[in-house]
Amino acid sequence: MKRTLITGLLLGLVQTTALTAPAAAQEKVSIVVNATQEFGTIDPGKINDYTEYMAAVNLYSGLTTVNPDGSVVPELAESWSVSDDDKTYTFKLKENAKFQDGTPVKASDVVYTVKRLLAINEGPSYLFTDIVDPDKLKVVDDRTVEIGLKKIYAPFISNTPLILVLNEKLIRENSKEEWGTDYLTDHPAGAGPYMLSSWQRASQMVVNRFEGYHGGWSKGKPIDEIRFVITHDEATVKALAAKGELGMSARAQANETFEAIEKMPGYKILRGTTATGFYIKMNTQVPPTDDIHVRRAIALATDYETVRNVIHPGEPMNGPLASVFKDAYLNDLSAPEYSLEKAKEELAKSKYAGKGPIKLSHTYVTGLAFEEDIALLMQANLEQIGIELDIKPEPWNRITELAAKVETTPATTQVFYGPTYPSPDSVFYVQYHSKAKGTWASMEWLQDPEVDALIDKSRETVDPAAQNDLYKQIQRKVTDAQADVFLTVESQRYAASKCLQGYAYIPMQSWDLNFSRFWWDCQAD
Repeated sequence: MKRTLITGLLLGLVQTTALTAPAAAQEKVSIVVNATQEFGTIDPGKINDYTEYMAAVNLYSGLTTVNPDGSVVPELAESWSVSDDDKTYTFKLKENAKFQDGTPVKASDVVYTVKRLLAINEGPSYLFTDIVDPDKLKVVDDRTVEIGLKKIYAPFISNTPLILVLNEKLIRENSKEEWGTDYLTDHPAGAGPYMLSSWQRASQMVVNRFEGYHGGWSKGKPIDEIRFVITHDEATVKALAAKGELGMSARAQANETFEAIEKMPGYKILRGTTATGFYIKMNTQVPPTDDIHVRRAIALATDYETVRNVIHPGEPMNGPLASVFKDAYLNDLSAPEYSLEKAKEELAKSKYAGKGPIKLSHTYVTGLAFEEDIALLMQANLEQIGIELDIKPEPWNRITELAAKVETTPATTQVFYGPTYPSPDSVFYVQYHSKAKGTWASMEWLQDPEVDALIDKSRETVDPAAQNDLYKQIQRKVTDAQADVFLTVESQRYAASKCLQGYAYIPMQSWDLNFSRFWWDCQAD
């Protein structure tokens, strides 16, 4: 007996959807979207950060996707069921779905995609490597595929949007490699809503609408072309808006930029609550942040109100999980405190106390003015308690390289992290489990067996109430470890054209930037 599963986690989110921008719609709708970091890869088996996920969600289609309420819904799979032992998932594929070259999407493509994820062991593979049994991937027929698990894994369906299905036939025609890495580095092979037109890695990527997209184009006048432009300063973003070229901005812009664009004719600012946390990640394995008293002192010396009310507006963050995961959220955690006197007292307990100035490194993304402001504020405050902060801004790709090894990971780093799949498990496993070490998301290098055990148990627990209790225990443990300074829950802002309609926040990294969900209507606002 099988029971049918169509939806996943429901989140209590309230989201505004006002968007604006310059006037006149054209016959062909072409927009500019700026990004604050380069697209490192378009290979869906290697995607890692917000720009790469943004490319993936537009170039590829997953087995499933995510709605604004956090529910997992059909995409290439029209339905699915799970066996009584919770270890075999059977997916029925949508009829007549085609890849961008016209090849039908088949169950064999799904099997190839999952086997490739397991084999290359990069990007999203950590979600599947210890979970999916490669010997239990089965093509039942062209439209039916079975995925067998090694063990019960309760959040499995919430991971399936990242099974971004590959066109096996196209890859084999263009690559001699088993997994086509040489081809997929520069060429998409998916069934997504947009096709790659051009890509200059350091400057821009252009995608064009795939008219044969299986999801259809029924929401009004679609966006025909998107030019993703890489920007490294605020002036460029404001200039794009002033010329009427900016369709939608990145989120990581300075207050002053949003305020300036909001005053321009035809623009508005989209605001809303997110599941994204803004952290200062502290490397718990290297001096001096290997000492919990140093970490607590840094947290106590952080001026949270100035950060979230003046420098980069956001909501209070009391622990690692945002409150939008309402059933899993531990609501009795104390708010972080700002007290230089208490910070001095905490630092005096450290093994590094009384040995001269304590020095530590601090990294943020080059060109992000608000992160620079936060670094300077930290430097001034920490100086008052006896810590010298060595500020080292780096390009994002360099930060991801530094994060790969514990000895090169900075003592402190400013990082935004939002769920890469719509489950609290994404927040806990990806950032804090020992097996997830060596990425920009896990720069804490927490390596805590008790935290690992709680996360593992939560992943095997199918009863929602019991699972949420475990999630709350994890929050307590992680907060007590003080591996992070919890700056804010991001209050999302985009500058966008008044003509651009359809935006809604989705609690999965960059899935809200799937432009097939948008349409162009200059009369709506």
